[in-house]
Amino acid sequence: LVNRAKELKMEALALTDHGVMYGAIEFYKECLKAGIKPIIGTEMYIAPRRMQDKETKTDGSPYHLVLLAKNETGYKNLLKIVSAAHLEGFYYKPRVDKKYLANHAEGLIALSACMGGEIPLNSSQKDKIVQIANSYLKIFGKENFFLELQFHPEYPDQGKINQALIDLAKKTGIALVATNDIHYVKKEDKDAHEVLLAVQTGKNYDDNDRMTLKNFDLSMTSPEEMLKLAGNPEYLENAAKIAGRCDLKISLGQTILPKFEVPKGETAKTYLEKLCQEGMIKRYGKVTTQVKERLNYELSIIEKCKFEDYFLIVADYVGFAKESGILVGPGRGSAAGSMVSYVLDITDLDPIEYNLLFERFLNPERISPPDIDLDFADDRREEVIQYISKKYGQDHVAQIITFGVMKARMAIRDVARALGMSYDDGDRIAKLIPMGLTLDESLSTVSELKSIYENEPNFTKLIDMAKRLENVVRNAGTHAAGVVISEKPLTEYVPLQHPPKGEESLITQYSMNYLDDIGLLKVDILGLANLTIIKNCLRIIRKISQSEIDLDKIPNDDKKTFELLSAGATAGVFQLESDGMKRYLKDLKPNNFEDILSMVALYRPGPMESINDFINAKHGRKKITYLDPKLQPILEKTYGVIVTQDQVLQIARYFAGFSYGEADILRKAVGKKIKKLLDEQKEKFLSGAIKTGADKKTAENVWNFIEPFAKYGFNRAHAACYAKISYQTAYLKARYPSAFMAAWLTAEQQNIDKIAFAVAECRRMNIEVLPPDVNESFVEFGVVKDTNNIRFGLAAIKNVGAGVSEKIVEERKTGGPYVSLEDFLKRLTGRILNKKVIEALVKSGGLDRFGERNQMLSAIEQILKFISNLDKKAAKDQLNLFSEKTKIEVSKLVLPETPPADKKLRLSWEKELLGMYISDHPLKGMENVLSEAGTPINELDSKNIGKKVKIAGIITYVRKIVTKNKEPMLFATLEDISGKTEVLVFPKVLKQNNQIWQTDSIVAIEGKTNSKDGDLKIIAESITEVNIGQHKEMVPNKMIINIPSSTKKDLLEKIKEIISNYPGEIPVWLKIPKNGGFNDIKTKSSVSFDRTLQKKLNELLGQKAARFDTSTTNPAI
Repeated sequence: LVNRAKELKMEALALTDHGVMYGAIEFYKECLKAGIKPIIGTEMYIAPRRMQDKETKTDGSPYHLVLLAKNETGYKNLLKIVSAAHLEGFYYKPRVDKKYLANHAEGLIALSACMGGEIPLNSSQKDKIVQIANSYLKIFGKENFFLELQFHPEYPDQGKINQALIDLAKKTGIALVATNDIHYVKKEDKDAHEVLLAVQTGKNYDDNDRMTLKNFDLSMTSPEEMLKLAGNPEYLENAAKIAGRCDLKISLGQTILPKFEVPKGETAKTYLEKLCQEGMIKRYGKVTTQVKERLNYELSIIEKCKFEDYFLIVADYVGFAKESGILVGPGRGSAAGSMVSYVLDITDLDPIEYNLLFERFLNPERISPPDIDLDFADDRREEVIQYISKKYGQDHVAQIITFGVMKARMAIRDVARALGMSYDDGDRIAKLIPMGLTLDESLSTVSELKSIYENEPNFTKLIDMAKRLENVVRNAGTHAAGVVISEKPLTEYVPLQHPPKGEESLITQYSMNYLDDIGLLKVDILGLANLTIIKNCLRIIRKISQSEIDLDKIPNDDKKTFELLSAGATAGVFQLESDGMKRYLKDLKPNNFEDILSMVALYRPGPMESINDFINAKHGRKKITYLDPKLQPILEKTYGVIVTQDQVLQIARYFAGFSYGEADILRKAVGKKIKKLLDEQKEKFLSGAIKTGADKKTAENVWNFIEPFAKYGFNRAHAACYAKISYQTAYLKARYPSAFMAAWLTAEQQNIDKIAFAVAECRRMNIEVLPPDVNESFVEFGVVKDTNNIRFGLAAIKNVGAGVSEKIVEERKTGGPYVSLEDFLKRLTGRILNKKVIEALVKSGGLDRFGERNQMLSAIEQILKFISNLDKKAAKDQLNLFSEKTKIEVSKLVLPETPPADKKLRLSWEKELLGMYISDHPLKGMENVLSEAGTPINELDSKNIGKKVKIAGIITYVRKIVTKNKEPMLFATLEDISGKTEVLVFPKVLKQNNQIWQTDSIVAIEGKTNSKDGDLKIIAESITEVNIGQHKEMVPNKMIINIPSSTKKDLLEKIKEIISNYPGEIPVWLKIPKNGGFNDIKTKSSVSFDRTLQKKLNELLGQKAARFDTSTTNPAI
């Protein structure tokens, strides 16, 4: 928009979005950059009556009115008007009334607007429009109200409206102004704009009844064209006069901090110092000179920057959270590098112990507002925001808006839908676009996409249109963490609205970056599910074992924890649960906190390339070298590898003579990738290094060594904070496995796929997940005290929900366990139980203790009648309480004899209501057959991508679609006991054997793995039925493992690690070579009969080294 205005030599440009000011600051900055005067305005909606009136017939069609800010007063009034329209007057559109306008008209110029304006809409009524015009004159004054002429020759009524306005101007003396209503930049953008309207309204481009502006030219017009259209130069001169009178200056780059209310006799400075001194004693006990000096240094910088209030505000709401039992993370981002944050209890990592830099948080040489981001248990985050809102005033606190843009894949899907193409056509093209790439990048790197684009006109049109809409804002939402706090009411600085989903909370209309520009205090209050998992785990431990676990006091060298990490058994462990991370952990064998910190920091694009060097150097497989001796003290703890940004800062300081402040400027310059800045910093680095004694070649080598990491690396404080949560979750999983898994399952109870994954992990850990039971289950997943098994949570049953679950558990706590179905129904009654709830409880197994599922289900009408009679009796008894009338008796509940549900039906119910099989599995007893037929699904990971694999299991879902060539293909889900995966079946493969692709078929599928859209799936190449009958095996009574001669201790450890993952009843014997024969040793280990175990041991030790034996003799015979 701005570039086009500059191209057309425009001197001023106004932004007047409908009812919002989303783009105001960005527009203001871009105009100034281009040398164009920015005019900030909005096209408001004016309520026909009062803005509080909200009746469909009379109030559903508000009028348009353009408002422009002449100066700061006008801009502030505009902020208030737009906010009030959203917060008070919203009815289909954000509206204000004339009374509100009159009270906030100072500093504003008003234009009568387009054909939707009150005067144009009534232009045929000559007397009426004089009255309307006078009402606006009364509000704004004659010099601030203009009649707006627009020129749309393609619209027949526009000429009549313009003539009526010209006549009105003559009558009233109101000046006329020509305007150019711009919805897109160039004429050729009209089609893209129409497609965007279709996307936004959920309609097809070709729908006759959709919102359209296709009959209008709404592109930017040149001054010459405007003069030609207007015919009268006076109309354009008036536009120039308005532009001349609008002279708004918005203050950018300042810092506007709210004041924290301190005790009487204190200032923010003295109070902060006092709290820090108290906190220092509490944290350190015996205070060293190093601690004192560090604290005083940090306070001096904070006081110099005048950020005392900021620290007091954050410390206050963190204190509230901790006092309220809301779990707060140890820190996030660079704030944990501050000792002031540590002694104020904001963060929980000692910056001296963990060697964290303050300058990475607050740079004394380039002062910008500090950024203290914190994690809170996600189920109570809202309480923290409510506390802040209550403390500083609801009109001083808001969450922050965020805008979703149409990225390449979404643009393709949205445009395909708007153009009337099938879902599958859009999906097919979208899935060809690699994650994170633009459409142009994808066309140049994906040959299949390029071929479709060049050879199939339908898709050429789709991709071309999507390219024009790529990165256009699609929707608004609420930022996951950002909260803004202001000194004066927020509407002094920013327009407000309610979130798009209709909640009553407030959000700003300016997004994060533009709030920074105007200087408002922004804090990040992030909800972290892992903290909720930790909190729930600690609660379960307390309940089961009466143990209080203080996570700040757990040992940081716990053997069991590091064994779990070294085995890669990190499903559910914060930051360490991906397949790639598990693989690296197995290779690394971490044995100290620094190793965890390093893996958290390295496992991201860029630094990830150094992981193998880090691991090999730790285990002595790679010689550690340094480009210069000055780098050794900085890198020796990380085996010569740069792990965190802090090391980059230290290298710049000790190798190139930078101060920490200068080093941080270097880091930011590298991150921004701006060549001019980069060249300046490189030159400074090289000359600094030479001054400290390095030769030019070494200096250049060191620069090349640090540059990639400065772009992508984590700061050490952030990595340390996250590593601490990683260690805590690993510790809880290693020491309290059942409690941890129950807490994890509860956190995922709304996500069926993740629950299924966690249940599979429970089984791997030999923890049984039992079906729900109204006498043992809680609202959430819980641990059965005697067995340490886990009971399914009642709220996780489809159609039951949290409210009903709470009532079931509450009644059980007060009245004791339910003794029969009748007792259960009597105590809960129809207030809580309805048909859907009872069916769900029966089918899921929640009422198994009271009867057989099919019997209860077939008697559902009888059960409902029984409940109804109970309710009637209760009501009648209440009426008869003081009378002699006969009380109603309810006959005993007797269920009819019904054949029991078979295993298949029972499991199908569990799948329907719980999302998975729990009490049993259709493949139970077939594990060995399936492991021989293919690889367990949970063993497929990123290392298999693009490779041919074979998997076996049961088909649980099939969806047929038709390709553009009118051929059928399938999307199927294959599931085994360990997990499930999607299978794509293209027409050629489907033709080979289309009958076998049915739900409940037990099959083996061969194909290639693919992860184009982020999830691993199989492209099927062949399918065969698994014949279970032919594969029956005798259950062995022992496992025999042949140990090779000269076996080292680490190999024995690997054998032990593999065996420990398959606990069971079958004893393990080792055959160890000795003096030409064998020693047979029976171990203390017992395993399950699982061919995957055998396969893993044979991969480690050689074919036929491990076998299951069915003979009754011991191995020595």
